[in-house]
Amino acid sequence: MSICPKNKSSKSRRDKRRANWKMSAPALVKCSKCGALMAPHRVCKACGSYNKKPVISVEAE
Repeated sequence: MSICPKNKSSKSRRDKRRANWKMSAPALVKCSKCGALMAPHRVCKACGSYNKKPVISVEAE
């Protein structure tokens, strides 16, 4: 059981609450080693390095 609202919420008041539910573009930075776009503070998927140091080995396709 939920509580019934005391008064009717208008459409504008209801929609003001939902105004901030927007999609945001993912933050991308250039890899300092290879220059590929990657998420910040993550291992680069293209070259496998983090902070110019190799972390994982990436097989060439």
